[in-house]
Amino acid sequence: MDAEAARHVDVTLRRLGIRGVVAPEEPGRTAGGWRVYDSPDHGTRKDITPEVLAAVVAHFGPPGAGGGPARGFVVPPGGN
Repeated sequence: MDAEAARHVDVTLRRLGIRGVVAPEEPGRTAGGWRVYDSPDHGTRKDITPEVLAAVVAHFGPPGAGGGPARGFVVPPGGN
């Protein structure tokens, strides 16, 4: 995830009322991995990404049948 994608995650969490601070795993290294933490303080923060993911799933519910294509083929343009 890059900084722009992290901003979208942050906005979505706020909209859903889910607490968390979206930040890079290594402060100052925005090209690396990102997680959700309980605090912006790098020295004391705790990774709460699994709890946040569970809260998002609980909000929307697990994916059910009909969530995607049931049959069909993807044929690239130009043939084989």
